[in-house]
This record gives sequence, structure tokens and C-alpha cells, in this order.
Amino acid sequence: MNMQKIKDATLRHIAPAVMYTIVSVILLGIVYPLAMTGISELIFPAQASGSVVYRNGIAIGSDIIGQLWTKPEYFHGRPSAAGSGYDPTSTSGTNLGPTSKKLIDATAATIKALKKDNPDAAGPVPMDLVTSSGSGIDPDISPEAAYYQAPRVASARHMTVDTVRAVIASHIVPRELGFLGEPRVNVMQLNLALDGQK
Repeated sequence: MNMQKIKDATLRHIAPAVMYTIVSVILLGIVYPLAMTGISELIFPAQASGSVVYRNGIAIGSDIIGQLWTKPEYFHGRPSAAGSGYDPTSTSGTNLGPTSKKLIDATAATIKALKKDNPDAAGPVPMDLVTSSGSGIDPDISPEAAYYQAPRVASARHMTVDTVRAVIASHIVPRELGFLGEPRVNVMQLNLALDGQK
């Protein structure tokens, strides 16, 4: 008799819990994401679709996902530890601490390579050119990182450094609301602007 009461009490508690779980999964796992995606597509279609950048009708990248730029005529972004590099399906940082010998050696090697690739650059190497971001797909660099690369880009494009610096200055995005974050330059937009100068 007592066992039957226990079973009945258990079923009275389990049935609502199972129903609540099913309803929650349907509402919060299916209905809500679809509704938010639909609203986003209506209000912010470009952003909801990944801020894809097109050239001559062909998708060449995204404003919000960094990519590997290696040619001397292009500005280079931050190093990436995402997957095999700039992999948006495997975003991550190096997870190496400041005392890690591997991080110190990698940073030193990157600084050496940057100085070799940018022999006419003035000033110290900006840190965002030698350290990867937490995501590994950061699309932006600091204005200092862009100005550091300006002599190399100008030389490779047969432009004056002043012209390249003017393009950089016109692409600096200030702090959000005047105090959030740091000024930044979107690498893809900067490189596309320079391509448009030809």
C-alpha cells in the first residue's frame, strides 16, 4: 500500500517536470531562436547574415571575422590561434599565460618577423600585431598597428606614405559612446579602401 502511494506521488511530480522540460525545449530552443532570427533578418539583414562583404557579386569575407592577409600590399590583422588560423568554427586564444616560454618565444619570433617585413616602420611594434585575440578571429587592429604597417603597404602599392596614412585616418572607428573600448580599424575595410584607390 505504501509502495503504491510512493509511485503515485512520484508520477505526480515526474509528469509535470517532463511536460515542463518539453515545453521549455520547444519554446526556448526552437520558437524563441527562430523568432529572434526572423526579427533580426527584418531589422538588421546584413548583420544577421554575418556582415558578409562582397566584391563584384562574390563573397570575399566578413566585417566581423578576421582573415589571413599575407601580401605586402595589404594590412595584416592580429595573429590567430583559432583552429589552424582564422577558423570561425574553432574560435579560441592560445590560453598561454604571461610566464609561458612558448608564448614568449612565439611573441619574440613574431616581433622579429614583423621588423623584417616592415623595415621602414617607426616606433615600437604594437602589441596587437604580436598577440592573438581571445577569439582568434578579431577583424580589427589598433590605429597604431595600422600606422606601423603603412610604410610597407605604401611601398608595395607605389603610393606615398601620407596617402596611406590618410586612408587609415579615415577608417578609424572611435570608442563606442565615446568611452567604451578602444579606437580600432577594420582590416578588411581598410584593405578594400586601398584597392579602391587604384
